[in-house]
Amino acid sequence: KKIFKIKAEFDTVMDYNRKNTKQYYEFVRKLVDDESLPAVDISGLQALVEYGRRLSRHRRKLSLRFTALADMTREAAFCAGQRKARRVMRKDVYCAIVNRRNRINLIEDKIQEMFDNDVLMIDTSGRKVGQINGLSVYNVGEYQFGRPTRITVNTSLGKAGVINIERDADLSGPLHNKGIAILTGYLRDMFAQDKPMVMSTSISFEQSYSGVDGDSASSTEIYGILSSLTGIPIKQGIAVTGSVNQKGEIQPIGGVNEKIEGFFDVCKSRRLTGRQGGIIPHQNEQDLLLRPDVIEAVKAGKFHVYPVKTISQGIEILTDVPGGRKLRGNKFTRDSVLWRANEKLRDMASAIDQFGRDNAAGKKRRSTDGNDKDERPARKK
Repeated sequence: KKIFKIKAEFDTVMDYNRKNTKQYYEFVRKLVDDESLPAVDISGLQALVEYGRRLSRHRRKLSLRFTALADMTREAAFCAGQRKARRVMRKDVYCAIVNRRNRINLIEDKIQEMFDNDVLMIDTSGRKVGQINGLSVYNVGEYQFGRPTRITVNTSLGKAGVINIERDADLSGPLHNKGIAILTGYLRDMFAQDKPMVMSTSISFEQSYSGVDGDSASSTEIYGILSSLTGIPIKQGIAVTGSVNQKGEIQPIGGVNEKIEGFFDVCKSRRLTGRQGGIIPHQNEQDLLLRPDVIEAVKAGKFHVYPVKTISQGIEILTDVPGGRKLRGNKFTRDSVLWRANEKLRDMASAIDQFGRDNAAGKKRRSTDGNDKDERPARKK
């Protein structure tokens, strides 16, 4: 404190605007001149700026990781040299990005191979009750990639509430446990204001053996619970990411590009049908900087990205049944998913209450008839 009296902080991103884009161009030009690299044309410069935006993980920001930008410029120049071109173009930058990815994505390839061979089970077509595809991100040091994970939900009468199988197996991290607690609060607020919620529902991340953390699957888990409760099947061609608060509002998550691209790769390996896609929080629209092949598939209508704000919007996309909304007096839009879930929970509450009454009446009859005595043989003294 005696020597360094002025505190300074350095950001890793800057605003994406005309001024800063020009500075990006000037940095690339200086690098080209200093190292005698091939000139970069306007399409190549634009591709490098897009790369910087992707590094920043925000469409309206540019990364200040100039070392990474310089390395990408050099690799793009190498790609241009391989095709004996005098200028670096957009396709050379894409070539460099693909080459870089291919050098460090061995684990990604192995996992994709397991999906292709049905070792890791996932459905990308059809509909199923209580089964949904969540999206997760794998982090292997300097490289991240996304892949889908099957989540299953089973529901029955009971008072156990939401059972987190991952937690029971000591595979659930604190953030995932918090997400389960939050979605439980949402269910209570939505459905348990005029009746007890007598439901036992178990949630499992299938074929997950190394632990689960983060709350980005909490909305996915709610969709699975609603499907299991109502018996309405969920489209398996749509994967979901997004956390949720206790009011049913979808909240932003990280790694949205990797998650969407990971599910796209699995769908593409099995054939794109035009009915596949991913659901994301609407706040993450500003973070979308997808690969060119994914963008082309979206433009052609072969793949879709659905931004949503609420649980109701998301479940409607997944089921083609109106999600509905809560009305006054703890009522719901008729024939909607929320209405059907509420009616099912009411029936479950009545069933468990009737079971208790019948059980109590049975005990009373046995007591009156003298049949409640212990019929076990007397122990010898």
